[in-house]
Amino acid sequence: MSLTPVGSGRVPEQRRPGGADGGGRRRRGTGDGDRKRRRRRILRWSAAVVAVAIVGTAGAGYLYYQHLNGNIQKENLNNADAKDRAAKSKANAAGQTPLNILLIGSDARDSAENQKLGGAKDTYNTAPRADVQMLLHVSADRTNMSVVSMPRDTLVSIPKCTDPDTGKVYAASTSTMTNASLERGGPGCTVATWEKLTNIHIDHFMMVDFSGVVSMADAIGGVPVCVDANIYSHTSSGHGSGLKLKKGTTSVKGKQALQWLRTRYGFEDGSDIARTKAQHMYMNSMVRQLRANATLTNPGKLRALAETATKALTVDDGLGTVAKLYDLSKQLKQVPTKRITMTTMPWVYSSDGNRVLPKPTDAAKLFRLVREDIALDGKDKKKTTTAKTTDPAAADDKIAVQVQNGTKSSTLAAVSGRATAVAQLLVGKGFDEAVADSSTLLSEDTTVVRYPSADLEGDAQAVAKALGIPTSQVKKSTAVSGVTLVVGADWRSGTTYTADDDTTPASASALNGADSKACMHVDPDYTW
Repeated sequence: MSLTPVGSGRVPEQRRPGGADGGGRRRRGTGDGDRKRRRRRILRWSAAVVAVAIVGTAGAGYLYYQHLNGNIQKENLNNADAKDRAAKSKANAAGQTPLNILLIGSDARDSAENQKLGGAKDTYNTAPRADVQMLLHVSADRTNMSVVSMPRDTLVSIPKCTDPDTGKVYAASTSTMTNASLERGGPGCTVATWEKLTNIHIDHFMMVDFSGVVSMADAIGGVPVCVDANIYSHTSSGHGSGLKLKKGTTSVKGKQALQWLRTRYGFEDGSDIARTKAQHMYMNSMVRQLRANATLTNPGKLRALAETATKALTVDDGLGTVAKLYDLSKQLKQVPTKRITMTTMPWVYSSDGNRVLPKPTDAAKLFRLVREDIALDGKDKKKTTTAKTTDPAAADDKIAVQVQNGTKSSTLAAVSGRATAVAQLLVGKGFDEAVADSSTLLSEDTTVVRYPSADLEGDAQAVAKALGIPTSQVKKSTAVSGVTLVVGADWRSGTTYTADDDTTPASASALNGADSKACMHVDPDYTW
């Protein structure tokens, strides 16, 4: 999917996520302080790119540098209670399991180098924030890869987390900016926050700070980027990254690369969401360059890059050695560039217009696709539905059905009375023994019919057929004692069930890794 001009509509200044102070709030005053904050934000993102580059391009060169193991810092994978963990991903028919890695960009200023790069002397050695968060999903068969970015100003629920170093317990919180998760127990709390929101099991995390970022574009000889008009990101009041490019494609590196990645004023509506699109475009282009650029096979250049990058890297124990990173890189290299899809979590503005929330339905759908290992590029082979059972169903009026309310989602409260409404719908269709279990409120993204044993499979399928629920959503489960219909978040109203498809929501702004024609739209106010 190409990024093409999206029209001339502009988001009102007060409703753009991520204001001039880097946290969505609008502050008075401009100048050096604003520029320093914008520079910090881009460095946070750039650090996440380094993590992808390391594992995606390392190759056999890492085997020569075992001493790099000592550079890599390790922390807990998940610092929440076990009850808050998402269930492990299920294996496919071939016994393969998908791989989920959370990439975190930290704004830590815990060293002289990080302080120099990050600026803001008043925040030296303060608790870091996770200002860049990207979930990297590799399919079970390693044929495709998806990346989901979450805007740093997203308001989420953060579970109770325990700092592994100090033992301090942080109570669970709601409506908290997602970047605050890192300061509540380390990267393990950021992982726990993602699992709570998405119900996706995360296998590993990779966190990087400012160090080792700036030289990346130079090391690969530049990254091609495109704008649909001349751009100069600069205002008389001091806003803007200073990026100045001519219309068309330019290979950027060094300072220009940093300017591209931190540009907000001048791209589309001037929001952080537009900046995310530019970052995705850069990241895809960089991956293409890394795979095509032979200079990184030079041992000296690779060693210099690896030395710097590993010193900035923190991972969980499962990725805590160069050998493990090398094994991971071999898996990632199996994915063709054309099967890489970059997306942004669908979002809506919060009530005050200064923060964002996961967009109801669309965000849940995107998370479901990742959770069910469905490629976001739409190129998965059609899945076959479950074969019809040979177990005969009882007469409709003799089938006992318990209906439960599972309409609660990560962003929406349960719909009151939904189980009763659907139970009455079944009674109207001749299922006289359908009853509502109003005492149970569940959270199910997709409506499902469950049955405990083979002798009730026919009954469960009869219920599904009567309501238009696909056979693939009829599941055997030991968690129920009889035929049980859970009305999911995909059926919050109405009397007709419409099965969800497996297409990526348009609001996720999907960008294919092989799309070399993607071009950022320039705001006419920032042309020259």
